Formats: sequence, C-alpha cells, structure tokens
Amino acid sequence: MKEHDDLKKTGLKATLPRIKVLSIFEKNKDKHLSAEDIFKIMLRSDDEIGLATIYRVLTQFEQSGILIRHHFESDKAVFELNEKDHHDHIVCLQCGFIQEFVNEEIENQQKLIAKKNGFNIIEHALVIYADCTKNPCSCKLGGAENIAKCHKLT
Repeated sequence: MKEHDDLKKTGLKATLPRIKVLSIFEKNKDKHLSAEDIFKIMLRSDDEIGLATIYRVLTQFEQSGILIRHHFESDKAVFELNEKDHHDHIVCLQCGFIQEFVNEEIENQQKLIAKKNGFNIIEHALVIYADCTKNPCSCKLGGAENIAKCHKLT
C-alpha cells in the first residue's frame, strides 16, 4: 500500500488515522483542506476519528514534510500535499476558493527584483487575494464541499 511506504519514509508509523488522513489528501490532490473538512469527509464515510486526532495527525504530517500548512485569508489553517513543486495561489475573498498557478514570467520578475536589490531568493510564496467572478459568490466560505460545487470542481 502506497500510504504505508509514504509514512515509513518519514519515520511515522502507519496507524489507521494517519493512513485515512493521507488517503483523503491523495484523493483530493488539487484541494486545500482544513481539519474540519477532513473531519466532515470522514463522517460521511463512517470513519470514527476525532477532530483532536485529526489535528494531531496534520501537525505530524506538517512536521515530517508530507503536508504544507497555509493561513490564507483567515486564522483557519488549510493543508495541501507537499509535492515538492513550486506554485503560487489565488484566494477568493468571497468564498475562500483557492486556485493554484505557475507563471514563469512572474517567477523571473521576482528573481530580477531580488537580484536588483541585492538578494538571492531562498524561498517565497505569492498569494493573490481577489474576488472570483461570481458576484456575489454563492458559496461564501461554506467549506470545501460547497466551494467544489460552486466552482464546479470534481
């Protein structure tokens, strides 16, 4: 099982809660999920794992490098799989939808600006906060499942 191997590589035991949380992220690679989103997904599939356990697993996954934590427009943390590829984010301020993007022109400009000012970029994150084109957006911070319906994600 792939999840077992992924966990072993990071030094974490393959416990049931860890396997289930990792599986949710594997099935939702294009999504940024909060602890509450994961809890709701588990409830729908009749998995009895408490919210405190989910928070613990998310912290362990972040510390081991499996997940990346983001705090976009609020204090609410969302996580995504750390797939080692650089990308930036656009966040809808109406509904919280997060779109990933890569733009080489922007990347090159950032390098030029850093060099011009005497810096070498080690790491960076670009987050654009905007309103999606739905005015007003009908899913208004309604959790991952409502945002997926609103933005017609599969």
